[in-house]
Amino acid sequence: MSELRFHSVDADGTRIHLAEQGEGPVVLMVHGFPESWYSWRYQLPALAAAGYRAVAMDVRGYGRSSKPSRVEDYRMVLKVADVVGVVAALGGGPTTIVGHDWGAPIAWTSALLRPDLFRGVAGLSVPYAPPHGPTRPLAGMRQMAGENEFYIEYFQEPGRAEAEIERDVRGWLLGFYWCASGDIENGPNIAMVDRGRTLREKFVYPETMPAWLSETDLDVYTREFEYSGFFGPLSRYRNVDRDWEDLAAFANRPIEIPALFIGGSKDGPTIWGQPAIARFGETLPKLHRSEILEGCGHWVQQEQAEATNELLLDFLAAIH
Repeated sequence: MSELRFHSVDADGTRIHLAEQGEGPVVLMVHGFPESWYSWRYQLPALAAAGYRAVAMDVRGYGRSSKPSRVEDYRMVLKVADVVGVVAALGGGPTTIVGHDWGAPIAWTSALLRPDLFRGVAGLSVPYAPPHGPTRPLAGMRQMAGENEFYIEYFQEPGRAEAEIERDVRGWLLGFYWCASGDIENGPNIAMVDRGRTLREKFVYPETMPAWLSETDLDVYTREFEYSGFFGPLSRYRNVDRDWEDLAAFANRPIEIPALFIGGSKDGPTIWGQPAIARFGETLPKLHRSEILEGCGHWVQQEQAEATNELLLDFLAAIH
């Protein structure tokens, strides 16, 4: 088995840090919040062993990748530009792109805007929904939340969530990971924040670490964020209305390349995304498979790594 290799590439002016393993057709993996390339630690060796060049990137704002200083530098079209630059640096495609959490919309939008570069697209947790719905995202979230704050609304003010998190990065990450996982029973609804309070106040913590997240794993994530900070990661949420404007020309457009979706039965974005999943016949006309993993929470490729790997390898075999 080949070893992990780390290097950075120039993605058209943006430094993007990559971890990769194996040789063969490229599979590019894009993480979500609050994660890093390390979120794909179970997929990198499995895909490499199956004959693929598995590549996991640190999204801009994370880890060793570039960290622009303006909120608007984290809009979706620039995230897609980074992906396009990485694909070019890796040989130009065709590439299969896989994304989880915010990485899923990055992957879906990359396939929508540049289908010429991709052999297939897989989204984990967040289903594809064509851009530019009838209302601005933040307005819809505020209406839904009522007297509370939806967590994306809570993340909007620069510095507010950063101050909460950075007082105790390790403790905040553990609470967030645990409360969004499928292991917790009757846990708090961390998607909603009591107005005027902090998200951390809703967290509960495991008595022992779950099988998919060890103390060592948590140490890795903690080091990454103590190095990078949270301005860039949180600024992705601060661009949802800009994205709505930027992608208006692609309203209601389907993705025309082969696609895979994997969600968790206990995962918030998958549950909220049921209307989008119901429309896959229209929006993903070349859908290979849509699979909901029973008992799985938000951290799909970590909580149920073996099942995720099997589904990814089945998809890759079908499109190569």
